[in-house]
Amino acid sequence: MKSMTGFGRAKLEKEEREYLVEIRSVNHKYADISVKAPRNLMYLEDKIRKTVLNRVTRGKIEIFVSYANYGITGKSVILNKELAKTYIEELEKLAEETGMPSGIRITEISKMPDVLNVQLEEESLEIIWSELSECLETAIDNFIDMRSIEGNKIKEDVCNRLERISENVKKITKFSTGLVEEYIVKLEERMKELLKTNEVDQTRLAQEIVIYSDKCSIEEELTRLKSHINQFNQLLQIETPCGKKIDFLVQEMNRETNTIGSKSGKLEITNLVIEIKTILEDIREQIQNIE
Repeated sequence: MKSMTGFGRAKLEKEEREYLVEIRSVNHKYADISVKAPRNLMYLEDKIRKTVLNRVTRGKIEIFVSYANYGITGKSVILNKELAKTYIEELEKLAEETGMPSGIRITEISKMPDVLNVQLEEESLEIIWSELSECLETAIDNFIDMRSIEGNKIKEDVCNRLERISENVKKITKFSTGLVEEYIVKLEERMKELLKTNEVDQTRLAQEIVIYSDKCSIEEELTRLKSHINQFNQLLQIETPCGKKIDFLVQEMNRETNTIGSKSGKLEITNLVIEIKTILEDIREQIQNIE
């Protein structure tokens, strides 16, 4: 089990190139990935996103990429001569109009926007992706490790709460066993009290018992609730992401618990139902962060 909250970081230095990748995430219904990288590496955005999606299925994930190249290998300098000439012409016109000496130096023109550009060669682009991919995979490993640690803590907590629910279900089962018998005694006494006689119409009594038995029976709900608990325990043991399935299962467990509470008029069962619903709400909050 993995949490959707996590952080991973990796740094890689190769020759005169340096890479830094940071990944962080919070919970989200789906996989929402954003990549922030230097402009000259944005062509790799789709590859970065796909690499992460191959190993992560859910979460709002932010990926930060830093890159520095202190060497000249794989680089070429492109001079935009036409743009440089345009700068010179416009500056000379300005100097003539204002009567100021132009004193234009080529070094000053080279500092103008887009006059000089550093371009990565095609072969260098492949090398960069190969090295960045290595750094990215290490960052993902660290990221998943942290998610797993957080996920195991959630799993342990949920297991404990699930055990408490199972114990309460056993208690409800025990209390529900004598519900009809108790009702028969109370109904018979009530009828004697109202009719002021010790003789009770057994046919009418049987009809009322059948109606009540059908109305207050919670055997089906208890059976389904026990089945859901078993399914829940099985899901907690699988390796694949199960957050959505568990969320649905908690909803079903809550529905069965509500039905049990509405059918049974016994105070002890009502108190146990309230406790189960409280525990389920705590579990629901925890599983919102499960991948």
